[in-house]
Amino acid sequence: MIFTKTNLKDAYIIDLDEKHDHRGFFARTFCAQEFEAHGLKPTVAQCNLSFNHKKGTLRGMHYQIPPAAETKVIRCIQGAIYDVIIDMRPESPTFLQHIGIELTAENRRALYVPEMFAHGYQALTDGAEVLYQVGEFYTPGYERGLRYDDPFFNIEWPLEVTEISEKDRNWPLMTMMPVGSASS
Repeated sequence: MIFTKTNLKDAYIIDLDEKHDHRGFFARTFCAQEFEAHGLKPTVAQCNLSFNHKKGTLRGMHYQIPPAAETKVIRCIQGAIYDVIIDMRPESPTFLQHIGIELTAENRRALYVPEMFAHGYQALTDGAEVLYQVGEFYTPGYERGLRYDDPFFNIEWPLEVTEISEKDRNWPLMTMMPVGSASS
């Protein structure tokens, strides 16, 4: 695997190190030793798959607070998504900053999302499928979220939002309150 630091502290883009031959290629998508060597948490507690019928569908912006803070490795395995993460760690030098990256079945990239990062994505194609490796169990009492259209972050989503859950549409707007006090 090829780990590339992003502009956000502790967040990485992970590209495959493809070994090609006449059959195609082979590549490792996860290795606990390689994750540890880069200072990343290699725990996988759950693997989740989401399917999106329509391009423009938006999911997010979600995170969990301690003691259930979770890491994620996000990979688009069919179609394409625009993936966004926001650093919600008050002690981080990149606190409240965000990045967006296109993950596609063709580029086979993954995004490592550290603990206390809000995460969301928009489907860029009909039928986009996303595979999540998650480092902690889903714990509803510790779930938090941010509005996808919060003017505080001014995220530039590539498409008009055509589908979104009521829960995601109604997360509160950002305030400078402590991160753990955001509504769930």
